[in-house]
Amino acid sequence: MSSTYGHSLRLSIFGQSHANAIGMTLDGLPAGLAVDEQELARFLARRAPGQNEFSTTRKEPDAPEFLCGLVNGRTCGAPLTAVIRNTNTRPGDYAALRALPRPGHADYTAEVKYHGFQDPTGGGHFSGRLTAPLCIAGGVCLQILERMGVRVFARIASIADIADDAPFTAPVSEKPFPVISDAAGEKMQAAIRAAKAEGDSVGGTVECVVTGLPVGLGDGMFDGMESRLAHILFGIPAVKGLEFGDGFASSRLRGSENNDAFCVQDGRVATRTNHCGGILGGITNGMPLRLRAAFKPTPSIAKAQESVNLTAMQPEALNIHGRHDPCIVPRAVPCVEAAAAIAILDSMLEFYGTEYFYGIE
Repeated sequence: MSSTYGHSLRLSIFGQSHANAIGMTLDGLPAGLAVDEQELARFLARRAPGQNEFSTTRKEPDAPEFLCGLVNGRTCGAPLTAVIRNTNTRPGDYAALRALPRPGHADYTAEVKYHGFQDPTGGGHFSGRLTAPLCIAGGVCLQILERMGVRVFARIASIADIADDAPFTAPVSEKPFPVISDAAGEKMQAAIRAAKAEGDSVGGTVECVVTGLPVGLGDGMFDGMESRLAHILFGIPAVKGLEFGDGFASSRLRGSENNDAFCVQDGRVATRTNHCGGILGGITNGMPLRLRAAFKPTPSIAKAQESVNLTAMQPEALNIHGRHDPCIVPRAVPCVEAAAAIAILDSMLEFYGTEYFYGIE
C-alpha cells in the first residue's frame, strides 16, 4: 500500500484500525527543534474519538509514544517515530465483512486488490483511525511553522445543506464545535442529531487557511502547491472534493471579476482580492492560502443496506454493527490542519533548505 508522502520531509503511516498499534515516521526534520508534547496532546484531543454525542463511542486515549527522533524534547536529526496503542478494539464487529462488503467502504475493492489478505476489521489500513498518526506528524509540523510565523487553522464551513458564511480570518479551535457563526453551528448540530436518530449520517466541508507564507513555495505543472496539498488531503478517508480560493464558484465569474488586482501594501506586492486562494501557477503568492475539503457522509450507518455476498454471489441485506460517527466533519477539522501543515513544511524545507531551520525557537 502507498503510505508515504513528501519530498524533503517524508511521512510514513503504519498500522490498522484494530491492530496492536498505529503510528508514523517523519524523516527529514532538522535537528534541534523543540516538540511540546503537552501542546501536541491538546491538538490530538481535538481529533480523538468518544468525546461527545457526534463521535463514535470507541474511546481511545490517543497518547503518542515516541520511540526515536527526540532527545530531551528536541529533534535529533534521526527519523521521528511515534506509535499509539489501540486499547479499545472490537474486531468481532467486523467478522462478516469479508464476504459482505459495506457500501461506501473499501471492503470490496481491497478484497479484490489484495486477494483477501487485507485486514477487514474496522477498515484496516483504510480506516479513519489512521488520521491519528497523521495528526501526530501534523501537530509537530504546526508547532514548527508557528515559530516561523506561519499559522494553519481550519473550521467547519458546512454540514449537510447548512453553511457558515461568516468570514474566516482567525482560529476557532478553542470552540467545542469549530464554526464562526454559533447560530449556524446550532443548526448543523441539529442536522447531525436528526440523521443519527434515523440511523443515518451527514457530510460537510472543512475550510482551511494558511497565513504568513512566503512567495515562491511550490512549482508549476505537476508539483504545484495545489498538487502537493491535494496529494496528502486525499489521503484523509472520506475526502471526495477539494477546491482552492473560490474554486468551482470561479467558473461562474468573468475574468474581470475573478482576477486579483495587484497593489502595494506595507512596501510589498499584494492583491486586493484573493479569489485564487493564495496560489498562482502552482506557486504561493504571499496572500493567505485558502482551501476547502468536502467530506462524504459516514458510510457506516445503522439503516439496513443492500450488498452482495461474495461467497454465494447473491444479493444480501447488510446491517452494520460497531461504533461510528453520524458526521465525521467535526473531528476532521484538525486532520485537515495536520495534512496542510505537513505539505507546507515539506515545501518550506525544500524552499529554504535544512540549515535555515537550525536555531528556530
